[in-house]
Amino acid sequence: MKRLAILGVTGSIGTQALDIVSQHPSRLSVTAMAAYANEASLNHLASQHGSPRTALASKGVEPLVDMAQADDVDMVVVAISGAAALLPTIAAIEAGKEVALATKEVLVAAGELVMPLCQKHGVKLIPIDSEHSAIFQCLRGYSHDQIRTLTLTASGGPFRGRKSLEGITVAEALNHPTWTMGGKITIDSATLMNKALEMIEAKWLFDVTMDQVKVCVHPQSVLHSLVEFHDGTMLGQLGWPDMRLPIQIALLWPDKVPNQMKPWNPTETPNLSFEKVDENVFPSLGMAREAERLGGTAPTAFNAANEAAVARFLKGEVGFTEIYSLVERALSRHVVNSLTLDSILAADVEARRFVHG
Repeated sequence: MKRLAILGVTGSIGTQALDIVSQHPSRLSVTAMAAYANEASLNHLASQHGSPRTALASKGVEPLVDMAQADDVDMVVVAISGAAALLPTIAAIEAGKEVALATKEVLVAAGELVMPLCQKHGVKLIPIDSEHSAIFQCLRGYSHDQIRTLTLTASGGPFRGRKSLEGITVAEALNHPTWTMGGKITIDSATLMNKALEMIEAKWLFDVTMDQVKVCVHPQSVLHSLVEFHDGTMLGQLGWPDMRLPIQIALLWPDKVPNQMKPWNPTETPNLSFEKVDENVFPSLGMAREAERLGGTAPTAFNAANEAAVARFLKGEVGFTEIYSLVERALSRHVVNSLTLDSILAADVEARRFVHG
């Protein structure tokens, strides 16, 4: 029985993780859960799933850190957004816990700190993102120095093929063609900022350079990523766009066990297609490369500025294309510092403050 602490239990990933737990009661249990601020929902879920311990991130990160290090926790599922995810992740790694990671910010902001810690403590960090989960599976039995390229696939979002993104409304941006996700990540998919962040995440997860990380548009969202090896072999992972599958893979790794999800059938999607990203229309990938080139705290500022800009867009305070301009300006004015926990938190606050004006 693997005992879980789920951080971000009321969000989309957290609730789907609970669905996986319910499907495998002999293999998984929840001994701790945290949400950001929804105390009523948190208490209801804790009662429903028999979790003896709960915490709210909005009241401070210390209870989440304690939760991540608790003796009755074997794996910490990190699905809580923002800077609140970083310290509990580091605490879990230092305590030797398995980590199932859904929060991009952890590696985007602090991959340079987190991945060496995993190596030092012998901790396996298992990605939940469908794209990184696909690569993680394809690399089983292979080392990073056998990789030529990694290709992350993108649905293209609701504005694939558009030559202009001016005048887009919140309702239009939230209408994703293939995935059902929360508001922030759905907007990130529409801007392709999710792929920009995933490029940086992939660099750290799989110990490659940014030049080795590619992105292509795949509207059907069936092929979740590709690994190209030096001999020209390419491996990919295919399945319906259902986040419960990569969640189950992370929670039960390395076991492959039956579940209630519909299996993919190739004859049901016979026409899989692939396209280049138009980076003139979607400049986010270039911004990610620049943030990574600058190094240090620049990726932290890039991520924080995007979060703040998306929040303003969802509130109707700025237009869709202003997300790009706000992030670009925040990155260009950022003074890069070497990476420490203090500098990460300071860069996060500074970028958000700039975007919010």
